[in-house]
Formats: sequence, structure tokens, C-alpha cells
Amino acid sequence: MRIELERRANASPLFSLLSPLIAFALTVFFGAIMFALLGKDPVEALYRFFIEPLFDIWSLHELMIKAAPLIMIAVGLTVCYRSNIWNIGAEGQFTVGAMVGSIVPVYFYDWSSPLLLPIMLVMGTVGGALYAGIPALLKSYFNTNEILTSLMLVYVAQLFLDWLVRGAWRNPEGFNFPQTREFVDAAMLPEMVSSGRAHYGFALAILAAFAVWFMMRFTLKGFEVNVIGQSQRAGRFAGFSSRKMIWFCFLLSGGLAGLAGISEISGALGYLQPQISPGYGFTAIIVAFLGRLNPLGTIISGLVLALTYIGGEGVQFTLGVSDKMTRVFQGMLLFFVLSCDTLILYKVRVIFSGKAASEGKAS
Repeated sequence: MRIELERRANASPLFSLLSPLIAFALTVFFGAIMFALLGKDPVEALYRFFIEPLFDIWSLHELMIKAAPLIMIAVGLTVCYRSNIWNIGAEGQFTVGAMVGSIVPVYFYDWSSPLLLPIMLVMGTVGGALYAGIPALLKSYFNTNEILTSLMLVYVAQLFLDWLVRGAWRNPEGFNFPQTREFVDAAMLPEMVSSGRAHYGFALAILAAFAVWFMMRFTLKGFEVNVIGQSQRAGRFAGFSSRKMIWFCFLLSGGLAGLAGISEISGALGYLQPQISPGYGFTAIIVAFLGRLNPLGTIISGLVLALTYIGGEGVQFTLGVSDKMTRVFQGMLLFFVLSCDTLILYKVRVIFSGKAASEGKAS
């Protein structure tokens, strides 16, 4: 007996549209079962996880802070995935962007100028793009698997950051803590409103989403991405270069990941430390697929995934559950999104060995 997937002649447009909602409903349902098995009231747990953070001003600001890097990274990944280029290393590009963008405020820590913050943002974007250029180079010239190379480079970036903040960049006045000097006010992204910590990194993420959506919807480059993603052969007939597309997608997604990295440092933290991300680069993969690989869809899905971070922290303190609960919910959400998409596009066929043998004899 074997199981095969047979592509449907006509996938249901309605279910394609409802797929993220179905996946989210299944995640909530199985999350309730999981809380019950842990001995917690499922209704109370789900309320604290998904609803309670929406009624607190502080939580709403934290929601925007956590959604900003998720949206910005996911916007770049949507372009990659729609062109069938699999950048899995956004976490590393996020880290390198944070490091490169921090060079000026770390070495020139007394300099305070209106030019400082724009320079940091540009340097962070360039740093992330250049780091993403490594798997692009290996893919385009040596046909190396970009999934493996981009993923392995994540750990290189994280270890290099750890080495920097414990060594050359460690604050000499920081009582031996592994972190850099605190950035001056001119190096910090300003707060959007006075009632909380939410900074303009969120506005940059929304702007990036609309800019990439416009590119994908109304420009030749967006058409090229879609054509090559659906068929490289058709792209070659149209005169599009697969090699140039690899470079374009990696540099774009890496640049946005790097911008997200330096925005996180200059907006939420104010200095570099060994851990600057709870896994934004990996969670952004879920955001991209939950948003249907649509840059505007990542805004909503980014807020949903940011809510899992806030809710996970809430149930950890109020109900005493593990801090890994956030990862469990995010993993279930990705699993159900991909499962729903698979069942919408394909029919599952169970073929028994006896039937297959008889079909072979008949032929």
C-alpha cells in the first residue's frame, strides 16, 4: 500500500481563501486539547493567550514592536518563495544587519547627529543584503542547495555576534556584562505615540509591505517573479534570467531582514547583546505562508504571530506553563497551513499493492 498525491484539476478558490482561517481554527482547537492535557482550563488559557493582550495598552505596543520585524522579514520572503527560491536564513541576515548597522554607534558612541540614524538603517540593510548574497552566489554559480547554505549561515552570524559582544565590542563600563555601549538618543528610532514603546520600525514594516505589493502587482519585475516561480522554462522563453532572479530575491529579502535587525536594535533594545531575536527570522516563514505569500497579507499574519509571543509570555506567568508554548502554537499553525494548502491543491489516493500489480499485468 502506498499513498499518492494527485493534483486537482480545479482547486477551490473559496477554500484557498479560507485556508489560513481553517488552519488558525485547527490550531486553537488542538491548543485547547493541549492545555487540557496540561491540567489547565482551556477556555481561560486561550483567553489569556489570544484575547487578553488585545485589551491592554502596554500589550498593544509590545504587539507592534514584535510584529515589526516579522512583517518586514516576511515581506522579503514572500518574493523569494513565489519565485521558488528558498531563503531559510533570514535569522542570520537579521543578525548581520543588526551588527553592521551598529558599527557607527559602537565606535563613535559620542557622535550625535540627525544623520546617524539614517546611516545606521542604510548600513543594516546593506549588511543583511550582502550576507544573503553568500547563498545567492553559491546557488547561482555552483548550484548549491540554498536551503542548507542559508540555514547554516544563521549559526555563523549568531556565533560571531556572541564573540563580538563578549570581546571587542563589550562595554568597558558595563560591569563585564556581554553587551555593547548603549546607543545615544540620536541612534534610536523614535516612539510613534507617547503612550508606549512602539517605535517607527512598525511604520517602516508597513511601508515595505505596500512597496513590495506594488512591485509585485504593477511592475515587470513582479511579473517576472511570478513567471519564473511557476515555470523556469516559460521564464527563459520570455527572456527572463533565473540567475538574476536568484540574486534579486536574496538581496531583497536579505536587505529587508537586515533593516529589520537594525530597526529592532535601534527601536526596542538600544544596544547589542548575545540574544537579539527570539527567532523572528524563522517565525517570519510562518508569517509569509499564513499571509498567502502576499506582502499585504503578511501585515495581518505578522500581527497574529506577534500575538503568540505576547500571549505565550502571558500564560507562562499567569498559568505557569512552559515558555516553549509559543513555539508549539507557531509550529502547529505552520503545520496546519501547509496541510490545508496541500489538501486544497491535491487529492489523496491510497493505492494497494495488489491493485497496482493487477494494473501492471493488464498493461
